Amino acid sequence: MKRLTVSRFTSIALLATFILGSIVTAEAQNRWSRKAKETYYPSSIDNSQQPSLVYAPKGNKGKRPLLVALHTWSDDFKQEGGQPLFGKWCIQNDWFMIHPNFRGKNRTSKALGSELAVGDIVSAVDYMKSKYNVDEDRIYLVGVSGGGHMSLLMAGLHPEIWAGVSAWCGITDIQAWWEQKSAVGPKRYATEIESACGGKPGIDLDATKQARARSPLSFLENAGTVTLDINHGIDDGRKGSVPFTHSLNAFNLVVTESDRISKGDIKDFYDTQQVPVGLHSDNLVDPVYGKKNPIYRKTTTHSRITVFKGGHEIIHEAALNWLSLQTKGKPAAWNVTNHIKIK
Repeated sequence: MKRLTVSRFTSIALLATFILGSIVTAEAQNRWSRKAKETYYPSSIDNSQQPSLVYAPKGNKGKRPLLVALHTWSDDFKQEGGQPLFGKWCIQNDWFMIHPNFRGKNRTSKALGSELAVGDIVSAVDYMKSKYNVDEDRIYLVGVSGGGHMSLLMAGLHPEIWAGVSAWCGITDIQAWWEQKSAVGPKRYATEIESACGGKPGIDLDATKQARARSPLSFLENAGTVTLDINHGIDDGRKGSVPFTHSLNAFNLVVTESDRISKGDIKDFYDTQQVPVGLHSDNLVDPVYGKKNPIYRKTTTHSRITVFKGGHEIIHEAALNWLSLQTKGKPAAWNVTNHIKIK
């Protein structure tokens, strides 16, 4: 009988890990899909019927929080990635949830932060409030990547809705990201931006206007009253598609001048992947992030930026545990003391 070599043993171990992870993901997806209902709701922006997935706890349990979970750049409301984990949290904690389409994948003029997409999300909230016993002081928004972009955009355009917004690895500036993806790739993102904006931002005048109208940077100065948690992995931009500078720049747009991170420090931070000398950071011990602990963190009254050990991703338990602490009209709560695990 042949002995297993180290490389063969490692390969088998990796395969077993992959299979186990696939089983866990499939279990989460199956549990969520059994509970969620594909639902159409009216979007007031154009009187259309828009698709979504909705979960509502059974029975009369009083007013419950609502989670609006947003799909990523390249997917739609049926996304199977992290969506089941959002759903499992809501099932476990008796929250309402809606996973809207907001015009689908970001490759058409109707999607990518358009007025239609924004209107769809506002109408999704209105629908859930009209249909269910939603606690209007505990309406939360969360998203990663393209969903992070849309979370930041909604925080700036409609801060009055949200008790808390958790944005992960979001794109702050569509034109800047088009330039980055045109230079480095994957170039499909640049092509999709051109399709949505009708040309090349920064080169074609109309496309430049479209990119700015779809970028959170144009509106985040209005988000100073909403509790906003911005997160980004330090490896993103190298092992992921969105440089973490986007989130640092987003933070600068929602805080006072004295709390901003300098352009020089942002550049040095990204170039070296090391926190610049002299750049103050808050306490970096945060167990809810697991092994992807924060590397840099700064907190103001309403906003927080966290750069963590990771890439282009969301840490679901960190996002959801933090959101669960927020109530509209009350001071922001930043420290998770009772870590609820998603089961």
